[in-house]
Amino acid sequence: MSLFKQLLIAICLFLVVAFTGNFMVSLESSRAQYVNQLRSHAQDAATALALSLTPNIDDPAMVELLVSSIFDSGYYASIRVVDLKTDQTLVERTGIPAVNNVPDWFVKMIGLEPAGGDAIISRGWEQAARVEVVSHPMFALAKLWQSALGSLGWLLLCGAVSAVLGALLLRQQLRPLDYMVQQSHAIARREFLSLPELPRTPELRRVVQAMNQMVEKLKALFQEQAERSEKLRVESYQDSLTGLANRRYFEMQLNARVSNPEQASSGYLLLLRVKDLAGLNQRLGGQRTDEVLKAVGEQLSRECAKYPETQNLVTRIRGGEFAVLAPGLVRQEALQLAKNLDNALASLHATGATDVAAVASIGLAPFALGDSPQAVLSLGDQALSQAEGQGEQNWACVEHRLSASVGDDHHAWHRMLDQALTLRRFELYFQPVVAAQDTQLVLHYKVLSRLHDEQGQAIPAGRFLPWLERFGWTARLDRLMLEQVLEQMSGHEESLALNLSSSTLADPQAQNKIFEILRAHSNLGPRLTLEIGEEQLPDQAVLEQLTRRLRELGFSLSLQRFGGRFSMIGNLARLGLAYLKIDGSYIRSIDLESDKRLFIEAIQRAAHSIDLPLIAERVETQGELSVIREMGLYGVQGQLFGEPKPWK
Repeated sequence: MSLFKQLLIAICLFLVVAFTGNFMVSLESSRAQYVNQLRSHAQDAATALALSLTPNIDDPAMVELLVSSIFDSGYYASIRVVDLKTDQTLVERTGIPAVNNVPDWFVKMIGLEPAGGDAIISRGWEQAARVEVVSHPMFALAKLWQSALGSLGWLLLCGAVSAVLGALLLRQQLRPLDYMVQQSHAIARREFLSLPELPRTPELRRVVQAMNQMVEKLKALFQEQAERSEKLRVESYQDSLTGLANRRYFEMQLNARVSNPEQASSGYLLLLRVKDLAGLNQRLGGQRTDEVLKAVGEQLSRECAKYPETQNLVTRIRGGEFAVLAPGLVRQEALQLAKNLDNALASLHATGATDVAAVASIGLAPFALGDSPQAVLSLGDQALSQAEGQGEQNWACVEHRLSASVGDDHHAWHRMLDQALTLRRFELYFQPVVAAQDTQLVLHYKVLSRLHDEQGQAIPAGRFLPWLERFGWTARLDRLMLEQVLEQMSGHEESLALNLSSSTLADPQAQNKIFEILRAHSNLGPRLTLEIGEEQLPDQAVLEQLTRRLRELGFSLSLQRFGGRFSMIGNLARLGLAYLKIDGSYIRSIDLESDKRLFIEAIQRAAHSIDLPLIAERVETQGELSVIREMGLYGVQGQLFGEPKPWK
């Protein structure tokens, strides 16, 4: 039983005892008073009747008339006139008046007995007779009953008001305890809440102050770890001059795009080279040349921001060379991007530097799943060489034998995907996610999608997802996948994880449809986790609302492919995520590259301080698994533990 209920019951019991005692004392006092009044009433009546009968004691008719008149005018049980010599009753009147509106149980409980009085009737100096009068307690009982009802009503009203006021006062005083419970639950969800107003009660004030101090300490510790990890990430994967990603990050992402079937998608690599960088240094000086390079990086970021697929993939790989990895772009879009960049670089003329457009070349090279990173870079260098050898045009695009797959037919994809969504031709594939320390223990299964073409071949998500995004159908796929997953979950007890796209997160109507489906299957909430890719994260307010609604329905949220935006982990700490999946590009060859290990260790320390489990994606070798086990990560996922396949 809660402390609030215990105190409230104690207050109510105290009020009941106090009011009951007061009521009984008051009732007994009134009873004693009425007994005295009855006795006095009987004695007064006897005395008055004796005085009236003294002159008429020898007239029986007059005696009877006087006795009857007295009896009929008051509340008497009996009036009797007794001859003192013979001890015979001369006149007697008796009766039992009805006690109206008074319950029998109250009469028995009060036990109010009739009270009597007597007086002597004289005949001269001789005592002739005696008058005996007995008063009936009917009037006293009625008054006592009315008084009891009034007292009881007043006491009940006072008790109810006191109980309500006591409950409100207790709730107000114990509210800090409720907030402290919320603080504890928030810490379990990786949130840090502090009570802004301290209670006035000294004991509670000290407890709340201690709790706030502990929360602030945890928050500061986590923030310190997050800042340290972000600083390490910047030093390892960010260019210090332009603020863009560096060559190491570019190579990691390029390798992921051409080797991971779930993340890989055809697209274009854009290389930009500022020619004669040494000449610019001599003519403009080092500081002015750095400004030119920064301006080039800003123009690249500005133009590439128009293509969501290229976000976070704009890099400076060395000196005056920049690279843009643009997955999902078709040939026409890539050519348009190159033209826009060529025109944008011409605006750098306004800076007062040498016309950068005249000394900057742009090369475009396609890539697809299965290409080697070295081959893609070699093709990009070939395109740069062609651009530098041309006349007025500063950009060039080369093709290779897989170019047809890069520029797939728009109408064919539209027809095939529309039919697949309508006829539910997408098949669910499942990949196990296991515990890092015990790979036989399956934590959950990652749900992936495959599309079967007309020949029955399974097409990985990396190939058709860019087309779904281009057609605006990713929200349709989310709903279809969720429905299939929920249907499939009814046949087993395993936990699953399903990804949500940015289109669903950005569209309130699409979100509402997802929540309607989840609400109808809330019993499956503990076994289904929804995942969001780091590159798909919405605004913080939208994300917090999404997390709250999922938690109300019993489902949980997690983040996958995490690592490129580590600075936002402070905000993610308030969401109560189920776990965090580290991008596989940071895991590949972690046993051979010390900088990756240092970065993941920094993330692990920050996540451990808020009890947030970490799962490594794309673990492919025993060496990578050994390092992950040493660092104490929670789980692992990758080809080493099982390829995606349909449910048995």
